[in-house]
Amino acid sequence: MAKRGMLALGSAPATAWRVSATAVDMTRPRHRPRKVTVAAQPQRVTFDAARAAMIVIDMQNDFCSPKGWLAHIGVDVRPARAPIRRLNGLLPALRRAGMPVIWVNWGNRPDRLNLSPSLLHVYKPSGRGIGLGDPLPGNRAPVLQRGSWAAAIVDGLETDRRDIHVAKYRMSGFWDTELDSMLRNLGVTTLLFGGVNADQCVLCTLQDANFLGYDCLLVEDCTATTSPGFCLEATLYNVKQCFGFVTDSTALRRGFARR
Repeated sequence: MAKRGMLALGSAPATAWRVSATAVDMTRPRHRPRKVTVAAQPQRVTFDAARAAMIVIDMQNDFCSPKGWLAHIGVDVRPARAPIRRLNGLLPALRRAGMPVIWVNWGNRPDRLNLSPSLLHVYKPSGRGIGLGDPLPGNRAPVLQRGSWAAAIVDGLETDRRDIHVAKYRMSGFWDTELDSMLRNLGVTTLLFGGVNADQCVLCTLQDANFLGYDCLLVEDCTATTSPGFCLEATLYNVKQCFGFVTDSTALRRGFARR
């Protein structure tokens, strides 16, 4: 609450100043931690739900829809659709607890000026075929382009008007995006991760979060990959070994129910 005669100045209450014509109060209000304890590996984890956020990565049409880009180039997208049901069960509970839900989707600029040749080469190695920004033959949606059907959240996933949306154009959601600035303004220190692909964009974003000092939990049953099974096994191993903890949506929901 602002002091008498002073107004809040900031995009999020956790980090806002209080100001008047003659004074600035930079102290941030203390809060009582909202502790949630969950079963996880390699150890049980307790985190502050008041300083946590859920990041959902690349659950979008081009990666998860049978009419999207991956399906067009012959990838079986059924594994990428597996997190939909679990996310729909978990996200409402997180929202009720006041946790931000942040959708980080691949979204190129229409002119592709944010894409290097090396990045374009990954998806169009011979210069032929359908690569980033090219229209799909069926619906003509430009592949992974910001604002297009291709970059939109896949049908079947339930969103909320309070959710936050971030466009990325690298494997990591932190690289050259506003994600880190937004999290710091929100006062977030703990991140939960879900989405696809576990061994690519999810892992790269989680690694960068770890490098930036965030506490990281991978929600295993809200995460999937279209890569071979050993890629998921290696991802889970590396998260537990080096970058954070692995839990699941059931453990999280039980943790919130016990509060």
